[in-house]
Amino acid sequence: MSDPLLVEAEPYVYGFDLRHSALLLIDMQRDFVEPGGFGETLGNDVSMLQQVVPPLREVLAATRKAGMTVIHTREGHLPDLSDCPPAKLNRGAPSMRIGDPGPKGRILIRGEYGHDIIDELAPVQGELVIDKPGKGAFYATDLGHVLQAKDIRSLIVTGVTTEVCVHTTVREANDRGYDCLVLSDCVGSYFAEFQRYGLQMIAAQGGIFGWVAPSSNYLKALEARS
Repeated sequence: MSDPLLVEAEPYVYGFDLRHSALLLIDMQRDFVEPGGFGETLGNDVSMLQQVVPPLREVLAATRKAGMTVIHTREGHLPDLSDCPPAKLNRGAPSMRIGDPGPKGRILIRGEYGHDIIDELAPVQGELVIDKPGKGAFYATDLGHVLQAKDIRSLIVTGVTTEVCVHTTVREANDRGYDCLVLSDCVGSYFAEFQRYGLQMIAAQGGIFGWVAPSSNYLKALEARS
């Protein structure tokens, strides 16, 4: 067995093996990241999430080069909304709701243009895309079975938003025994304070949910291996 790759992280060094690890890109979709999508209909500044794209592109390229498993997720619903509970469909007072026609097609509906992943981070052949109806990537999906089949034990977590889908997925993964490293500049929130506190909560109490590090530290670990 090869020595693990080591990443300087909070609360302490994170070690992982390429063969048993996966990069997880959570919900980097047009409906969340680009103008005209669901995120903007809720009154959010989508430019906050667009800051994640450049470092995440670099991480994705390096991870692909290293030959590590890459998995993308997309949050969205069936066209008849049968998998969207009323509590989610009717919440708040956005200018447009899930399923309504928008500039990028019906909002958060599978198969629509806005539901898909942004061009800069588009999956390549062989990369798995998990469609999920909820916040967490494990709920009502086959992600757990996929990770087991590939003998994945560690997750490098990226995507949006930090306090919602990223946090929910990390908590789900933690309960299932996965070691999660969250790359701080490759996850984003519409709210600066949520970003800060969300990251602190993951690494608090000796890493109660996982580890946190900037992408530069992760890239250094990959470079040291080559």
